[in-house]
Amino acid sequence: MFDEEHPLADAQLQTLAVRAGQHRTAEGEQGEPIFTTSSYVFDNAAAAAARFSGDEPGNVYSRYTNPTVRCFEERLAAMEGGEACVATASGMAAILSCCLSLLKSGDHVLASRSIFGTTSMLLNKYLAKFGIEVTQVNLTDYDAWQQALKPNTKMLFAETPSNPLNDIADISKLAELAHGNDSLLVIDNCFCSPALQQPLSLGADLVIHSATKFLDGQGRVLGGAVVGPEKLCEEVLGFIRTCGPTMSAFNAWVFLKGLETLKLRMQAHSDNAMALARWLQQHPKVEQVYYCGLPEHPNHELATKQQKAYGGVLSFKVVGDREQAWKVIDACRLMSLTANLGDAKTTIVHPATTTHGRLSDEQKLEAGISENLIRIAVGLEDVDDLKQDLERGLSQL
Repeated sequence: MFDEEHPLADAQLQTLAVRAGQHRTAEGEQGEPIFTTSSYVFDNAAAAAARFSGDEPGNVYSRYTNPTVRCFEERLAAMEGGEACVATASGMAAILSCCLSLLKSGDHVLASRSIFGTTSMLLNKYLAKFGIEVTQVNLTDYDAWQQALKPNTKMLFAETPSNPLNDIADISKLAELAHGNDSLLVIDNCFCSPALQQPLSLGADLVIHSATKFLDGQGRVLGGAVVGPEKLCEEVLGFIRTCGPTMSAFNAWVFLKGLETLKLRMQAHSDNAMALARWLQQHPKVEQVYYCGLPEHPNHELATKQQKAYGGVLSFKVVGDREQAWKVIDACRLMSLTANLGDAKTTIVHPATTTHGRLSDEQKLEAGISENLIRIAVGLEDVDDLKQDLERGLSQL
């Protein structure tokens, strides 16, 4: 991304998180400015024509060219090790833009079953209307991935770690399968962020983010991003330019501030999640804990290999069914009952009736979403307070 003489050419992640993408104006500002303008004024008609045609670089209209958004794009691309980035209005807008810009009627998408419920709805309900076929397989069953490949398979899509069971995909292995079939591998890196995992370096072609989550880190605004090679991102940008699911300048500025502390926060999230997972593992009212940081997790070794830490999201099954799971959730007074994650504030949710509630019973069963499953996105509070909060409900079972 940077030439050899650029001051950030060999910079480490934390330096990129603070410095990459900033281009100071004539005012010499220290902090990144927010360009709250819908359009830009040209010197003359010829200059306007050159900008619109792309013959001359520069800003045209904030639906697809805005300096604050561009700063966020350049910074996230640098952190992910990608050539380019396209920012979007939300994480789902990033997935939609990626699919509709790179796929066509008659193409086949091969995806994991272990994905966010709304992502599954997008793939199975809405892409089907455009003649795009979708098959879903077990995330860690690589024979199933291989057998489900077709000549018209153009994209493999996976989350790792998965939502909400923390399954881990071998990104290099999926990349090998994809590229052997002349397909693209798209990885949702929302749970780890570039602070903990860089899928492009492991062979992925594109990385998807719901910037709403850990990239912001404080639950303030919505946004998404697609990161990867310039050629593929140009296709996504063409869709954004035409269809308009664009990130606002203010939201981009918020994400820029979030990226500055991302590495520090992700380590703190991971430390708290590990402590809480170990505590839950020993609790008599808990059947099973799903956190890839635990040595007992079936994908622990792989997570250790391809991640710098284990992230801030875990899930667990309580003894009982929906009634008992709801009782635990309703007893919490500190944790926020909300479906968002990646916040400084810990959130708790019942996936079967919220984040994955629109899936059929069969789809939930295939994805491992049981009625006694609870997901926690561990925040930055003192972990002893989080334990006490959960104990209020667990002690009643």
